[in-house]
Amino acid sequence: MGIFQGHGDIGEVKHKGSLEFNRNDSTYTISASGTNMWFNNDQLHYVWKKMSGDVALAADIELLGKGVDPHRKACLIIRQNLEPGSAYADVAVHGDGMTAIQYREVDGDITRELQSNIKSPKRVRIEKVGDYLYMSLGKADGELESSGGAIKVQFKAPFYIGLGVCSHNNDVVETAKFSKVVLEKLEAKPDSLKKLESTLEIIPIATWDRKVILQSDKRLDAPNWTPDGKDLIYNSMGLLYQIPIEGGDHKLIPTDFAKRINNDHGVSQDGKMLVISDQTETGKSLIYTLPIEGGVPKKITPKGPSYWHGWSPDGQTLAYCAERNGNYDIYTIPVNGGEETRLTTTEGLDDGPDYSPDGKYIYFNSARSGTMQIWRMKPNGSEQEQLTTDEYHDWFAHPSPDGKWLVYISFEPDIPANLHPSNKDVMLRLMNLETKEIKTIAKLFGGQGTINVPSWSPDSSRLAFVSYRLK
Repeated sequence: MGIFQGHGDIGEVKHKGSLEFNRNDSTYTISASGTNMWFNNDQLHYVWKKMSGDVALAADIELLGKGVDPHRKACLIIRQNLEPGSAYADVAVHGDGMTAIQYREVDGDITRELQSNIKSPKRVRIEKVGDYLYMSLGKADGELESSGGAIKVQFKAPFYIGLGVCSHNNDVVETAKFSKVVLEKLEAKPDSLKKLESTLEIIPIATWDRKVILQSDKRLDAPNWTPDGKDLIYNSMGLLYQIPIEGGDHKLIPTDFAKRINNDHGVSQDGKMLVISDQTETGKSLIYTLPIEGGVPKKITPKGPSYWHGWSPDGQTLAYCAERNGNYDIYTIPVNGGEETRLTTTEGLDDGPDYSPDGKYIYFNSARSGTMQIWRMKPNGSEQEQLTTDEYHDWFAHPSPDGKWLVYISFEPDIPANLHPSNKDVMLRLMNLETKEIKTIAKLFGGQGTINVPSWSPDSSRLAFVSYRLK
């Protein structure tokens, strides 16, 4: 079995699987049947070794023959145990080339995935660092590059790590060959020696199956969805860029003198205008508008710092967080400029205002209760009411265009209530505005820049966000 300790079938496979280890070239040829590795149980043939701590497994993968089902898969797998419903995470290469991290967070749960934008890699790698699982892929030359994104599964030591094959059709046997297999323990490195990596992702609220749109070694922040549903607009290094939701080439949006745009920007409901928060002129963030295709920004707020967050449904008013006389509160101002109106007056930070699609409410986050929680009020500042009451610090609530959902980001309790820092363990959480039921749809490494601004698709089915990694 080479570097591994054991192998065998998992789940109710129709045909007994097999392993052939070639001592001459150290290749592993695995044959297996199996209905699937999905939902709440798996069927596969698994070659494994017990390990603990931070580990990585890499291999060249070749699916042999034409195959019967395009979803046949060869995988690098970490499993908590050898039961069919075990918690697991894998890098799965499918017969049609689709490649993803697929995972079951706890025993018996359903399976979800983070799909790469790279198809048919030659070489793949899975890394377990703490509770996060990462995927790296290599093309024809086999050189590995991070595919972006990560999922979070808490494995208890010891766990199993190894190679697996599933035919996705229990009536047939499929075969995959794994070569240049490297299994290693990973040494911990201080954050000071690591580099930032950003991943722009999309997640459907129906399945929570994430997809990578763009991976970058530069910092990406705060994606918006264009009203036609075709593109995302995001911030990187003080400038704005636009990219199709399928991924591919991105383009710079020209913003003239504004070169220090922070991650508080958005798109008007008619799709004709952009609003930005930029600190080029005075060193303090001011709010400007400009055409969506780019142009010379028009100043809206002469006072700073002012950070935009919401645009009224009728297009006439902007809502923002601003510091005046040492206190941060929620303000509104006409879209063409004029007198600003202060809506919150309590002590403590109020931030992140965003309008409901019917214009009846402004949602915001406030630390007035001692923890950062989600609130809402009428557009004139009246009838302020608290919506969340948990132990987490909840920020940047964004209602869906259909008015049914509220998404926000939650920081752990040990983060100070008035901060929303970068590079922290956070959760994307979804509230049903009718029932007030709250679900966690993603656990990730993020925070500042993940969803500072409205990031819903126009049909309310998907969200765009940014996750990060120190690599």
